[in-house]
Amino acid sequence: MHGCRLISLVLALLTASTVQAAAPEPQPATGVTWDQWRGPTRDGRAPGSDWPDTLQGDALQPLWRVAQLAPSYSGPIVSESLVFTTETKDKSTEIVSALDRQTGKVRWRVEWPGAISVPFFAKANGDWIRATPAYDGEFLYVAGMRDVLVCLEADSGREVWRVDFIKELGSPAPDFGFVSSPLVDGDAVYVQAGASALRLDKTSGKIVWRTLEDAGGLFGSAFSSPVLAELHGQRQLVVQTRQKLAGVDPETGEVLWSQIVPSFRGMNILTPAVVGDAIFTSSYQNKSWLYNIEREQDTFTVAEAWNNKAQGYMSSPVVVNGYVYLHLGNERFTCIDLKTGQRTWTSTPQGKYASLVVQGDRILALNEQGTLLLIRATPEKFDLLDSRKVAEGDTWAHLAIVGEEFYIRELDALSAFRWRKD
Repeated sequence: MHGCRLISLVLALLTASTVQAAAPEPQPATGVTWDQWRGPTRDGRAPGSDWPDTLQGDALQPLWRVAQLAPSYSGPIVSESLVFTTETKDKSTEIVSALDRQTGKVRWRVEWPGAISVPFFAKANGDWIRATPAYDGEFLYVAGMRDVLVCLEADSGREVWRVDFIKELGSPAPDFGFVSSPLVDGDAVYVQAGASALRLDKTSGKIVWRTLEDAGGLFGSAFSSPVLAELHGQRQLVVQTRQKLAGVDPETGEVLWSQIVPSFRGMNILTPAVVGDAIFTSSYQNKSWLYNIEREQDTFTVAEAWNNKAQGYMSSPVVVNGYVYLHLGNERFTCIDLKTGQRTWTSTPQGKYASLVVQGDRILALNEQGTLLLIRATPEKFDLLDSRKVAEGDTWAHLAIVGEEFYIRELDALSAFRWRKD
């Protein structure tokens, strides 16, 4: 189904989803929100009060934990009063739930048929939903594995519209599912789906433009998520496909510049970091690069500033004071000087994956083993200030931090914690 439906009865009959009765509207909680992939600015930066210097004892207080959820890799999304999470049940049904931010109680729950079987060599990572939803203050935009984008009312879970890109565009089903996380800006939703990059009208789901089309299938279906940036005075959608990095005019879909990013089997996974008029990225079993975006009148070009043998993988980097902090495919963290491209240090192994959130000179890194690391961001050395086990199961989903609260999605549970600084 595609487009808005004005009559709720028709909507209920035509959509594939079912919505359980919503509880009374929850009372708002104080603080900001975590409204999209990697937070409010989409770069892993957390606003709010300073973090404590320790993770031990009462400095980190558990608030609630909801167990027995079906698996998901989606990071939690946090509104003023709700926490949204996704699930894939019995390899056949996708679920979106809204939990009360203060208590963890389910306020509404939506489900629809939808699943995909990933290739055999990726089976260890599961067949469940991967992309992190986006929230615009009124609606929630959820990417389902079978290349569908669903818009829900955030307060009730009512489905507003749905786009099936396979049906709409005739594109092949993505072998790894819909992995890239949607980006909402103004009246637009930007996604990497349908073997392409697209802009949709966020109120209707209508496709406005489509660009960077590929063959889809095994070497299509973007892993990376797009970001918006201003490069040389022009606002651009920075898109990393399985093969290249590109700048796209967000209004027209025109490709302003592009650069092939070498990779192993198209495994360009992490979200690039925009640094001034340059872009840092890294790919699996390859290298790290800083690309300078240059402009002469209305023409953009790309020039490699430097490359480094550091091999990123799935973890998106954070940038602090001219240095990029990156988790590598060999399970180590590294610090790279963005001016020179030289590594200043590389740590011992710290886990296969880590979602990174930064505030000031503090980095919180949640690895897949459920251990939270508190790292001081300094080019001098790997300075691990503290660590604490915060989850019982695997934690591949991205950490969400909202003021003094943070939320952890385990493979089969969701937990809330609160900082306490004396």
